[in-house]
Amino acid sequence: MRPLENKRAIVTGSTSGIGLGIAASLAETGAKVMLNGFGDAGEIEAIRARLAKQFDTEVHYHGADMSKVADIAALAGTTRKAFGGIDIVVNNAGIQHVSPIEDFPPEKWDAIIAINLTSAFHLARLTFGDMKQAGWGRIVNIASAHGLVASPFKSAYVAAKHGVIGLTKTIALEGAEHGITCNAICPGYVLTPLVEKQIPDTARARGISNDAVVRDVLLASQATKKFVTVEQLGALAVFLCTDQASQITGTALPMDGGWTAH
Repeated sequence: MRPLENKRAIVTGSTSGIGLGIAASLAETGAKVMLNGFGDAGEIEAIRARLAKQFDTEVHYHGADMSKVADIAALAGTTRKAFGGIDIVVNNAGIQHVSPIEDFPPEKWDAIIAINLTSAFHLARLTFGDMKQAGWGRIVNIASAHGLVASPFKSAYVAAKHGVIGLTKTIALEGAEHGITCNAICPGYVLTPLVEKQIPDTARARGISNDAVVRDVLLASQATKKFVTVEQLGALAVFLCTDQASQITGTALPMDGGWTAH
């Protein structure tokens, strides 16, 4: 028996990067997984089919735009219909924009707050009742080391991720007597498409080369001088969903190569 056999999970932003890594780790442990995210339809179907076959579990996909409340509700409803309930929610969907505050576009602020923070509230709001009724649930919010510390030129992202940690603590307290845990994982830099995209943006903002961004900005504070991997994050997310982690709730767990130890 696999540890999460037949548990029913939603992982937002899971067509690539961290979300896909976590979705794969959950599927490997027997969970049924609802993928979500944007991308080429053919590529997404190939990912869905590969995970289902490789791990012998149900894997579905819903293309909800996580900035839209109606789409989030549809994602929860479709998952409930497909799997008969919802046990695990991983709020991972995120976007980034790097800019000095005086030049930061207000529409980028609104979009980052909507997808990185508000969507986590809505999906938790819409699935908490399922978990409460079942007497068991796991909500894992993917925050960031930037939920604990700040960096220049990332005002919206830092604000959103700090908000995610506050939301995590509140949900944890509300779920504590109902078998529901809620925790935040705070990754350091992972070489995902999101991070790769921000390298040239950061280079422009700071007036340095791309190589210098990796060496002197991204990994400067990670004591290990290595990127975190999606497999490592997937393993932590899976552990938080097991019964062995039932007394871990309301936490912000760094996996950041020592970044926040400074």
